[in-house]
Amino acid sequence: MDIKARSAQALRLRRPAEFEPHAKTWMAWPHRQDLYGARLPAMQQAYADVAHAIAGFEPLSMVVHPDHVQGARALLGQHIQIVAIEIDDCWIRDSGPTFLKQPDGGLAGVSWRFNAWGGKHSPYDADDALAGKVLAHEGAAALRSFLHCEGGSLATDGEGTLIATETSLLHPNRNPGLSKAWVEQELVRMLGLEKVIWLPGDPLDLETDGHIDGMCCFVRPGVVMFEYNPDPADLHGRILADNLAALNNQTDARGRSFEIIPIPEAYDVEATSEIFARSYINFALTNGGVVMPTFGRPSGEEARATVARAFPDRRIVTVDVGAVAPAGGAIHCITQEQPL
Repeated sequence: MDIKARSAQALRLRRPAEFEPHAKTWMAWPHRQDLYGARLPAMQQAYADVAHAIAGFEPLSMVVHPDHVQGARALLGQHIQIVAIEIDDCWIRDSGPTFLKQPDGGLAGVSWRFNAWGGKHSPYDADDALAGKVLAHEGAAALRSFLHCEGGSLATDGEGTLIATETSLLHPNRNPGLSKAWVEQELVRMLGLEKVIWLPGDPLDLETDGHIDGMCCFVRPGVVMFEYNPDPADLHGRILADNLAALNNQTDARGRSFEIIPIPEAYDVEATSEIFARSYINFALTNGGVVMPTFGRPSGEEARATVARAFPDRRIVTVDVGAVAPAGGAIHCITQEQPL
């Protein structure tokens, strides 16, 4: 059902937080030799490793291009559902739907416009259509937005608060000609929000233009985990500090100041590309667990301990993302939770 003319507010829809219960998690299978070259088999293995880790906690559905189902099945086995849909790329956090819940418990979702992070890759037509196809597959009501927006741009607390970055959503390669007020109004309309908190973002991020999921996430309402770099001379560390300072001056939709849990970025990992994702916070929350990135470096032990303290009732599982990070993302970027 397409409800383009309506809004989440009018329909009393709610964007659940990622830490709330899930029905399943979605992923999308990498298949682009032209984008990933010799790294593609290692990426596919890493995606399979993430899928198996998540499937240990909750059901997982993998979107696979119809031409690549056989190869995906060989690595995924029989217990992971494969949904054959034509796709361009494998970053379903950004190309997939942003799920919502209806007042009666039914499922809905937003289908944003998607242009591959400002036209950085092509083609992207199939990925632009993916959210609507996933919602149709689940029989969910679909809100269609005019806004170019990716799920990695959105951090929500389930109680009406959104944290987003200016460098991504306000970038002229996404929504040229739209003012900050217009973008905010559409976010509020689509997600049923009460408050949008804008952070400056990351101008050094050449792939996503500074998605929020590379620096910050909600642990629970009023509590946020935020990345830092311990090197005072590190430029990205100063960018993270500037964003944290902006958040420290804010309150959420309920008027609460934020409790901040610091977590290191992977500062001791050598980048192997210009868009390498050094983020430990780019993890996937699951029912009873956290599936988080590891690079096999000492910073990862500190990060894992931080996550374990923040989520004492969840089991922590780490997956090596060394084959994924050079493409600009990690585990949160390649997953999309469907709320229960």
